[in-house]
Amino acid sequence: MLKFHAHPQPARRCEPMSAPTAKIVLLGVLGNAALALIKGVAGVFGHSYALIADAIESTTDVFSSLLLYLGLRVANQPPDANHPYGHGRAESLATFLTVAFLLASAGIITYKSIAHIITPHKNPAPFTLIVLIAVVGVKEGLYRYYQRKSGETASSALEAEAWHHRSDALTSFAAFLGISISLIMGKGWESADDWAALAAAAIITYNAWRIFRPALADIMDEDRFDALRQRIESIAKAEAGVHGVQECLVRKMGSEYHIDLRLLVGNGQTIETLCELKRRLRAHLHAQEPYLRRIFIECDCCPVCPHRES
Repeated sequence: MLKFHAHPQPARRCEPMSAPTAKIVLLGVLGNAALALIKGVAGVFGHSYALIADAIESTTDVFSSLLLYLGLRVANQPPDANHPYGHGRAESLATFLTVAFLLASAGIITYKSIAHIITPHKNPAPFTLIVLIAVVGVKEGLYRYYQRKSGETASSALEAEAWHHRSDALTSFAAFLGISISLIMGKGWESADDWAALAAAAIITYNAWRIFRPALADIMDEDRFDALRQRIESIAKAEAGVHGVQECLVRKMGSEYHIDLRLLVGNGQTIETLCELKRRLRAHLHAQEPYLRRIFIECDCCPVCPHRES
């Protein structure tokens, strides 16, 4: 069986992180900073450790959002001599750091909550409930916004940040329930909001795993792109001169994908004909799947397959 190998096409230049993406991330930084300040002040004056714990997490969110911003800037740099496949893995590394901040905040909240459960303290002030209702609304709104943008850009880091905002909304809601129980039940239930903070720490830990898993899959080149592979194979099989797809490998780098295709073509075709086939196929793939970057194509000529032009 004869084989014709295509030289990988020059990678398309990766544009720097767009202004809209930068604004998305910086919006999260400013939002988390403002919420951390509001929740911290309300928690101290309202005698609510659940709210203080929430403020601690929002403070770590500020740093994790900054890390996300830096990670996306690096991930969107164009390929160079030392990084021929680009810098997309920086996005996964930024996600790992976000997970580390989540776990650190969960650990701090757990430790402080247990300490407050052991030590008697006052009931939280009623006004803290108003603060928490507002926080839940803002954080849920940010979650939906980031989730939509992560779908538009195929960014695992933006998806991680989206779930980070969702975890914040859940922890704030847990604090709301704890404080409500404490205020309704009265004396003897002062620690209800501390138990709520413990529940929040468990939620944070779960969400840390939820966003860690896909980032780890990206780093390890886990095969989890069946839908994309099927679309690529369908496009390839529809190309004139292609009799089948023997292999289609997909690798994710940041928000882009690198493809290795092994095609079965008819016998008797010239190198020029095969080069033209590969050029057309790449053009069709890039047009229909905009997040594809490098596409390497190898053609196996089958002696028993007829030459087909259309």
